[in-house]
Amino acid sequence: MEQDCPLVRDVFPDLVAELITLLESEGERELAICAWDLRMVDACRCGDDFCQSFQTAVHPQGQPYGAGHRCVPLLPSRGMLCLDVVDGRIMYVEVLDRPPMQRQGEGP
Repeated sequence: MEQDCPLVRDVFPDLVAELITLLESEGERELAICAWDLRMVDACRCGDDFCQSFQTAVHPQGQPYGAGHRCVPLLPSRGMLCLDVVDGRIMYVEVLDRPPMQRQGEGP
């Protein structure tokens, strides 16, 4: 199912480029490499207007990530980016308090 989901780099290329740069600057080289192949599995459904977060892997509803989980906060020039990583795999990209992201091909 995940392979049927669009690549984030095709939908939000600027975000992927930013993630890669920030991860490399934090010494997270392996995650930076993984960021290139992230897929947009599902959008956050919280309904908050400041949230543009999304899942990059299927996650069971209401279940914690469990062992192997770590949070990787990043320091972008605006807003907040934070990754949920499980055993070296980016599972969720939290995108908060940032200008609305433009899908590739959309005008301003």
